[in-house]
Amino acid sequence: MAESVQTYQNHARWFPLFHYFAVPVLVANVLNALRHVYYAPNGSTIFSAVVAAALVAFALATRQMVTTVQDRVIRLEMRTRLRTLLQAPLSGRINELTPGQLVALRFASDAELADLVRDVLDGKLATSKAIKMQVKDWQGDYLRA
Repeated sequence: MAESVQTYQNHARWFPLFHYFAVPVLVANVLNALRHVYYAPNGSTIFSAVVAAALVAFALATRQMVTTVQDRVIRLEMRTRLRTLLQAPLSGRINELTPGQLVALRFASDAELADLVRDVLDGKLATSKAIKMQVKDWQGDYLRA
């Protein structure tokens, strides 16, 4: 299946198996377990509810760990890319960029990256959203988790 062209409007990653199946089923399981606790409160139903809640926590923690590792890889990739593309004195200021700023800058083309980095370091673009909104030649990231 060919990927559609990625833009700021559609760059959020939704993994159907996780977002539309696993999470809803796990949440429904918690609600069902709580219903059992309500109608028949005993050690077994309470333990089932605790396990159901633990499964939701496990799914969310797993997702968080995956995106954290992904962000670390993006930071490394962006620092390498910036060292290659930026001229001094900007190249000497790469470590001043926050992880969130580096993650947002990954969508910029090589041609516009230096100007965006300058604006970020000068305080003109503070948030990830502000950085992404300024990207003119969007470079899609189709391999995200």
